Amino acid sequence: MSEPCYFLKFGLIVTGKAEQQHLPKLFRSLVKSQICAFEVIGFVDQRSPITSERKKLKMVGVGGIIPNKDKMLIGFPARRYLENDCTLVIVIDDLEFAQTSQVQQKFNRYRNAVDSVLRDAQKPRASVHFLVNMLEAYFFAHAEALNLVFELDPAQEDFEGDVGTIRNPKAKLKEIEPNYREVDDSGKVLELLDLEYILSKPNACASLRTLFAWCTLALAKYQDKAYYQSLPMYDKFQLSQGIMSDVTKPQLGLLQSNMSN
Repeated sequence: MSEPCYFLKFGLIVTGKAEQQHLPKLFRSLVKSQICAFEVIGFVDQRSPITSERKKLKMVGVGGIIPNKDKMLIGFPARRYLENDCTLVIVIDDLEFAQTSQVQQKFNRYRNAVDSVLRDAQKPRASVHFLVNMLEAYFFAHAEALNLVFELDPAQEDFEGDVGTIRNPKAKLKEIEPNYREVDDSGKVLELLDLEYILSKPNACASLRTLFAWCTLALAKYQDKAYYQSLPMYDKFQLSQGIMSDVTKPQLGLLQSNMSN
């Protein structure tokens, strides 16, 4: 890319119905800059690591390295979207507690789904990230949003530790609000959720911070960097000091290494 893009579009490939309807709202703090937009471009069922040797041999036997459905539902939609130079793709999945020990394998499956289809020049513009553990976890990092949406009495306080350690945030939320409707109500909470506030704790939300670090780096790379750094949103998510995901962070290096291209 020889010229900067002054407006970038991020295409999201998601695995949840609530995310399909509302996840772009998670990025409101970036969209407010009026230099980017987020939209859902694909929906797939959650993918699990391929551990069966029989399945692996079957794929190799038909000349494949990933399941054909991964190519059709993840790889090819990503490639089509990236035909426009001023676009990027993010594959986002919930990482439920039971899957924590398999996060690297889950990441590899999604990453292989895009890398096996994308052209070399497109690969740095695609990334894979996880919501830990589930989208609802982040609601507990900004309890004010929950209190306003559900008119909770007594009001909830922010979760003291890292919300990424909550084993089942959805079940915890239903204990507080039994009538919680995942698709409808999650959108209402997301409209109020303050990501700068949530990421203000440098020792929490590693996976979410890595996602926003990748978006921030992408904006700096594909736009005029001096112009971008002058914006108030630059580096406001504790990106320099906060913890990040060991699994998804290497994608920042992939993007960074391509900065001069």
